[in-house]
Amino acid sequence: MKKFLLILLVLSVGFQGALMAQTRTVTGVVTGGDDGLGIPRVNITVKGTTRGQATDFDGNYSIEVSSGETLVYSFVGYVSQEILVGNQTTINVVLQPDYGQLDEVVVVGYGSQEKKEITSSVVSVKPEDFNKGNVSNPTQLLAGKVAGLSVTRPGGDPNGGFNIRLRGVSTFGANSSPLIVLDGVPGADLSNVDPNDIASIDVLKDGSAAAIYGARGSSGVILITTTKAGSEQGVTDISFGSFMSIDNKVLNKMEVLSADEFVSRGGTDFGSDTDWMDVITQTGLSYSTNASVSGSFGGTSYRASVNWRKNNGIIKGVDNERLNTRLNLNHSAIDDRLRLNVNLSLTNGEYNRKNNQLFRYAMIYNPTAPVYASDRLEQVGPYFQRDLFDFYNPEAIRKQQLFGGTSKTFLTTYRAEFDILENLTVSAQYTQDRFTGLNGEYYSRKDLQTGFGNRGIAQRTTDDRFTQIVTGTLNYSTTLSDDLNMTLLGGLEQQTRTYEGFGTRVRQFLFDEFTWNNLGAGAIRLGNQTNIYSYKSRDILNSAFFRANFNFQGAYFLSASVRSESFSGFGENEKTGYFPAISAGAELTEIADLGPVNSLKLRASYGITGALPPDSDLALPIFENGGRIDLDGDVTTTDDTYVAPSQQQNPNPELKWETKKEFNVGFDFALFDSKITGTVDYYQRNVEDLLFPITVPVGAPNPFDPGNFNTATTTWVNLADLKSGGFEFAASFNGVNLGPVMWTPSVNFTIYDKTQIESLSVTDGLGFEFIRPGGSAPGSPGQNDNATIENRVGSTLGNFWGPRLLSIDENGVWTLSAEIDEIDQFEIIGNGLPKGDFGWNNSFMYGNWDFSFFLRGSFGHDLFNSFRDFYENQDTGSNTWNSVVTDKTEYITSSPQFNDTHIEDATFIRLDNLQLGYNIPTRSEYLSNLRVYVAAQNVFTITNYTGIDPEVRWVDQEQSGDAIGAALTPGIERRDTYLPTRTFTIGFNVNIK
Repeated sequence: MKKFLLILLVLSVGFQGALMAQTRTVTGVVTGGDDGLGIPRVNITVKGTTRGQATDFDGNYSIEVSSGETLVYSFVGYVSQEILVGNQTTINVVLQPDYGQLDEVVVVGYGSQEKKEITSSVVSVKPEDFNKGNVSNPTQLLAGKVAGLSVTRPGGDPNGGFNIRLRGVSTFGANSSPLIVLDGVPGADLSNVDPNDIASIDVLKDGSAAAIYGARGSSGVILITTTKAGSEQGVTDISFGSFMSIDNKVLNKMEVLSADEFVSRGGTDFGSDTDWMDVITQTGLSYSTNASVSGSFGGTSYRASVNWRKNNGIIKGVDNERLNTRLNLNHSAIDDRLRLNVNLSLTNGEYNRKNNQLFRYAMIYNPTAPVYASDRLEQVGPYFQRDLFDFYNPEAIRKQQLFGGTSKTFLTTYRAEFDILENLTVSAQYTQDRFTGLNGEYYSRKDLQTGFGNRGIAQRTTDDRFTQIVTGTLNYSTTLSDDLNMTLLGGLEQQTRTYEGFGTRVRQFLFDEFTWNNLGAGAIRLGNQTNIYSYKSRDILNSAFFRANFNFQGAYFLSASVRSESFSGFGENEKTGYFPAISAGAELTEIADLGPVNSLKLRASYGITGALPPDSDLALPIFENGGRIDLDGDVTTTDDTYVAPSQQQNPNPELKWETKKEFNVGFDFALFDSKITGTVDYYQRNVEDLLFPITVPVGAPNPFDPGNFNTATTTWVNLADLKSGGFEFAASFNGVNLGPVMWTPSVNFTIYDKTQIESLSVTDGLGFEFIRPGGSAPGSPGQNDNATIENRVGSTLGNFWGPRLLSIDENGVWTLSAEIDEIDQFEIIGNGLPKGDFGWNNSFMYGNWDFSFFLRGSFGHDLFNSFRDFYENQDTGSNTWNSVVTDKTEYITSSPQFNDTHIEDATFIRLDNLQLGYNIPTRSEYLSNLRVYVAAQNVFTITNYTGIDPEVRWVDQEQSGDAIGAALTPGIERRDTYLPTRTFTIGFNVNIK
């Protein structure tokens, strides 16, 4: 009997569970409250799940749900609705227009604001607008999406970095990339963030928006918000995605001679027919897998994610591998008045790269030469080599030169918020960010290019960067009257950065097997120089900031802020700076009825920001190894000696902040029930006291340190003032019906004013004022000190100066408008900075299919084609080049000489991104939103440029993007440019609830 009752009880519970789990089909139509017409592509989801459908072209829908579930109806431009299903089988919904969606919350510095209250130039980019495909760095998500924001990476090196410029050039010797703020942490490294973890990106473009970050906001601010922890109690969300990509090289219009053509033009014939590009390249395969889980229980919510990525470049042996893990924990207590948050992120990376000259050598090396020598020479290994300057077997370099390393980044953030009163909140945040990198280089004893003369070279370096940031804020909001609301923010912040590391370079090895892993097998000292170094530096940035926002009648808005900062790295007399800002706006639709205009907000702003120096010791005297001396002070090479310090930099106690003053006017608009939205901005900015090192005579009085003399040749000074401006436009069309297809286009473009050098505080002593970048052959890629770029007072930054080619006679002799030593007769023959850029995004929806393509381009910029400058001549026996300027180049017999024909218009239009996706229907209660897709990147480029890649070179690519002086030499395409790649991707995403 007991068994019978137990069985009956189990069956009863199971029957009740089955009834509860019963689903029904709900149908209906969704119409607009403005016109009564059906709305296509309305998103209908089951609340708390990722299950959902979309309405058809007429607004009809059908969905499987349980009686206890709630349906959520949402569409761009309309107010969302939630409806409990209950016993209903037919649910018709009327969505009311959301004019401008001005209640949207936008992340700004140290907080957030409703979109309608923002009076600065701020742009928000959501995940649905991100670029798709093989995206390894979050900056790629933004390429071409924001007017005035340029994201470039000439070539396709998977280990190469991105150059990010917001509103053009704003500095010479300081950080010229925008400040990255990740979940409230300034200075984060985007390469350590999985793009799948990003929920939104907000770009603070003008000076008033960025001024709250003071000196770090001079080049703009990009705010990254990652996906937060789950919020629905008892519900666990799991997502998973993976893709595979294939990279192929893109040679654009560059061609080289075949073996037969090379021999017919007088080249030495070694009997082979070698395609050197095929020898060193491969099809690059890349893989990525990501997973996340989120949920909530009690007062705690969580989200954990992991991403593994492996990229293989098109050069054999070039790759990188990265593992990102992230954990977000939130906890609330005391009736949600206390909110605690912990963010943990760990990134491990490993890379292998090759000499960037490989592509160049593959283009110029003799195509009749074999890869391997039949009469092997032990000194250079098995490879065929010629004793010809700067012509090396590319496969030998690929195998005999090794570059690699590992990195680890650990970012932790702890945050607490407490509501003292309903309108008064105090918060505290502490962040630790530690990066450790270990790098190695090895040049074989048999490497003819570099290692042979040194009997092998090994180098090992390690770098450790540790940043601590402590921030405390107090936020107060109140209603001053029925019409006036006020919000106040005050805060203190301290940032401490410590950099340390060491390295050594060892030569003279007996064998190659241990590469850089046995430095003791080589010689650490040559002559009187010891090839070992170590360093440590520390700087502190103390800040106090305040901001006040006012809202009058929901129509008039005012914001004012100020930040005071003290930085230990400036001169003794100039450590403190002040950065105020003010902005105002008026929503005209709240003042008058403008008919089809749903929103029209006028804005005006003015802000001052600063810039930190690239290093923390630029105002101090710097000493380095000056060789070895004996007890009498004489130079020697014996072991029983001392290292003599040599001063490399003079002190400057007057070194101070760069200051950028920016004025911005613009307006935001929404038309025709918010079907069309957009922004227009015009800005002017003046950058004063730009930091830069100058060369000074040793022994002369130091004008910045009265009473003392220069004991080194370099002094950092506040050198120059810049002036620039521009016009920006962006518009989106929120759904255009093309029969059963929904088309959503958006467009943006930027017109840049000339960036002009207004003044110089110091001349270089050559008789007129201009700047040359540091290093040998400034602005001149190897052409015997020809100055190709000069930046004079009153001129435009990035001007190419040089002679014009007048003619080439029948004997192959050049006739130029000026000779190499007649620099005063050079003319402006081009400019490396763009006049403008644009982006055009298009997305289409048809049933469960989605399709998108994205075009972008830049115009008005020139590039110095160094390949033509070096190799477009008739140096028979070594030249494999197959490009010509005119037919006259067939007769050129003299050595190449820089002239205007090597400066080319690099205007281009590129189909940057293409994607086709399909959402597979599923009736599963747990498996939903299963999507598969294919994508292509860098599909084609339209340009007249004959070099490798017409992409804008904001900086000299031979230096890093933020290197000292890199911004002084834009527009140079170096010969070591990594070839661009065309990428094809296939992948899927799935959600489980």
